[in-house]
Amino acid sequence: MTEKDIIIPAYRLDTHGEPCPYPAVATLEAMEQLKPGEILEIISDCPQSINNIPVDAKNYGYKVLDIKQDGSTIYYWIQK
Repeated sequence: MTEKDIIIPAYRLDTHGEPCPYPAVATLEAMEQLKPGEILEIISDCPQSINNIPVDAKNYGYKVLDIKQDGSTIYYWIQK
């Protein structure tokens, strides 16, 4: 990863330990608060979030910049 590839989120939403569908719902609510171009980092350990969060984000016109998984924890970076 080069320096220009580093994603710097404006906000972080930690839904670790929260059951589905809370991470997806909370993500959409948080995205509404962002200014255009700002990035939200979402942290979730809900297995279904991998199916919900990216699809919901794209359906609302947001850009999914990256998704990474570390064990059971999934990190998402979404830009408004």
